[in-house]
Amino acid sequence: MDHPQRDIVTGANGYTGKYLTRKLLSLGHNVSTLTGHPERKHEFGNLVPVYPFDFDKPELLAKHLTDASTVYNTYWVRFPYGNIDYSQAVKNTKVLIDAAKSAGVKKFVHTSIANSDIDSALPYYKQKAVLEKYLMESGLNYAIIGPTVIFGLEDILINNIAWMLRTFPVFGIIGSGDYQIQPIYVEDMTNLAIEAASRSENIVVDAVGPEIFSFKELVRLIADTIGSKSKLVSLPAPIALKITKSIGHFVNDVIITQEEVEGLLGNLLVSKRPATGKTSFSQWLSQNRDKVGRKYSSELKRHFLK
Repeated sequence: MDHPQRDIVTGANGYTGKYLTRKLLSLGHNVSTLTGHPERKHEFGNLVPVYPFDFDKPELLAKHLTDASTVYNTYWVRFPYGNIDYSQAVKNTKVLIDAAKSAGVKKFVHTSIANSDIDSALPYYKQKAVLEKYLMESGLNYAIIGPTVIFGLEDILINNIAWMLRTFPVFGIIGSGDYQIQPIYVEDMTNLAIEAASRSENIVVDAVGPEIFSFKELVRLIADTIGSKSKLVSLPAPIALKITKSIGHFVNDVIITQEEVEGLLGNLLVSKRPATGKTSFSQWLSQNRDKVGRKYSSELKRHFLK
């Protein structure tokens, strides 16, 4: 009798990792997870064995990956915090890639970012490109998935825009707001990753939805859909950053970084490649108008705070 395929998902208790795990279990796969928080409870209970990342113990990490068909890697840091910065995240991911090769993993599906660039002045985009190159040269069979912004009820950016529009009488748009954004639905992202894993060839693909908005259009759409009366005002980037930093102290989180602002203003959240997601953001938003933005989604709580 054939045994179900065994897959590894990093961060099954996280955002995209949770959706990946749900989908793989529905397909009858055995799933294990690697996490930096093995003590945390997750929705899958005993169905999904939990292992620590063990980046400092490569042989043990490789043992966790033994007999795995596919590794779905979502590990990264959105911004430096504590003793983790981009260089450490790169180092850790290289250890994971090497362990996957040592364990004989058949496919490594890596979540990167659209518009990664090894010559970028923005460390986030530069280091993502460094990892893509490392994976391509590793000898592993790989798929690299590059999302712009992933939306869903638990996401950070879209949900928290809606939360601020529900909470404050004024919403500050950085600069003109004419820069673009092309969000993809989290389940489309999941399906894209699983489909890429089934291919025999290596693949690099952007994960982007069918709709492109200017940032100002996106915020206005969210405001109109949820019935917000918040006034939209254009602010210079330094002032907007100071205001969001103040709000960040209130919610104990980092709402947006200087680098993310530069990425927005540089039109790095839109792809030059064809759309790969099918779900319309505007339709999804209309269907979820009563849910989105009801609670603030904390990046620090999700990844760093106990």
